[in-house]
Amino acid sequence: MGDTLRGVLELTRPANCVAAGVLTATGAFVAGVGGALVAAGLAVATTAVAVAAGNAVNDYFDREIDAINRPDRPIPRGAVSPRGALAFSVALFVSAVGLAASLPPAALGLAAVNLVALLTYTTVFKGTPGLGNVLVSALVGSTFLFGGAAVGRLDAPLVLAVLATLSTLTREIIKDVEDVAGDREEGLTTLPIAIGSRRALWMGAASLGAAVVVSPLPYLLGTFGAAYLVVVAIADATMLYAWYESFGDPAAGRAHFKYGTFLATIAFVVGRAALLV
Repeated sequence: MGDTLRGVLELTRPANCVAAGVLTATGAFVAGVGGALVAAGLAVATTAVAVAAGNAVNDYFDREIDAINRPDRPIPRGAVSPRGALAFSVALFVSAVGLAASLPPAALGLAAVNLVALLTYTTVFKGTPGLGNVLVSALVGSTFLFGGAAVGRLDAPLVLAVLATLSTLTREIIKDVEDVAGDREEGLTTLPIAIGSRRALWMGAASLGAAVVVSPLPYLLGTFGAAYLVVVAIADATMLYAWYESFGDPAAGRAHFKYGTFLATIAFVVGRAALLV
């Protein structure tokens, strides 16, 4: 029973859910929460639950691949049955819809599109070279927009969404390089399998390079204060190093890349706060 409960929790990948919720909260903060605290809170909860649902259904469809790449995941190790994981994900998707129901129309529409995208990624686009990576990256970037839409403003978080999409694309490519063995065994044609790991990583470099070049823009537009430039420079350097590290050790590169994205989120918060003091 204990392993089952732990397995159900692991299906959601709690750290990812919290991280996604933080991105939505950041989008609302940058947009200017004002008196829309309840709407912002609902948006954060919706994001966390939707990500949990997507993670659970992803584990359901990836159970055979995970038996090779990640045998310690809940389904391969027998902690949760495939049917149980599917039922749990459906319950989470329904809960996410319920949480989003009272949000403004723009946020509700964005939530609907993202929920459909989560499902189509797992069932259709995951093994499509490049397209699955782009879809996941856009979903991550949209969390900032969702936070902004919840409080009635989309313009301020837009640049953040673009930056997050570009950098996440690099992280997703690194992850696919790490998973080449299991994906090839399962017959998936991911980007590294289609064009080779080194070429895929260089494509990731192009996306990350674009993000680094664009990263000063929120300061230049007056959205953030000067403190943003300091923190985002550290974040950019961290992600660039993680990309370089991925040529020799994609697992370590992916892990370290997360530090860079965390620092980038801190930069957004610090940059916005600098204009409020």
